[in-house]
Amino acid sequence: MADQLPAPVFVADSPGLDFLNTIATPVDTQVEWIGSGEALISWLLQAGLVPPEVVADLRKRAVPGEFDNVAAQARKLREWFRGFVKAHKGKRLKPKALQALEPLNRVLVRDEEFSQVVARDAGGKASTQADEPPVSGLVRRSQRRWRSPDALLFPIAKTMAQLVCDEDFGRVKACEGQKCTLIFLDRTRASARRWCSMSVCGNRAKQAAHRQRASRARG
Repeated sequence: MADQLPAPVFVADSPGLDFLNTIATPVDTQVEWIGSGEALISWLLQAGLVPPEVVADLRKRAVPGEFDNVAAQARKLREWFRGFVKAHKGKRLKPKALQALEPLNRVLVRDEEFSQVVARDAGGKASTQADEPPVSGLVRRSQRRWRSPDALLFPIAKTMAQLVCDEDFGRVKACEGQKCTLIFLDRTRASARRWCSMSVCGNRAKQAAHRQRASRARG
């Protein structure tokens, strides 16, 4: 059940890689966060990829087993994308990589995302005093037609497209933790990030190094 799963991990600094991390071994035991339709919905809500009101509306129209089928499609898409990421991580993508992205484009072409001009949020404030006020009281906002549960795949595919088009794959790394399988985008200035989390894998590595030094000293 979705409510029995541990909290999902969002350490990748990239929604597309966070999706790959929906099956992982962050500590000792492998966890599958999208093993069912309900689990997929729970993860999408926690990731902020689907509004709660959309989920409520889709539930009214879904037939039994439909969300589970979408979850199966999501897992298949995830494992295909994992292969792509592993094959290309650590180096910048070149145009020829497009040939391998056909499965992603097949999902994206079905998306019904569109833009609308709406009123800018009156409560929005500039981040600093130096920021100038917006030049217009209007803003373009993306929206999507959620016609069926299959549409839950579209925001996931969008995060993948953003990763391959907007990010440097040379900064995609796998955690160096001995058993950890998490993947992340290294945004540090010196590309020095080694761990999914310093509080988990980084701390474990420090403890292991300390034990090794202590053992050598006793020897």
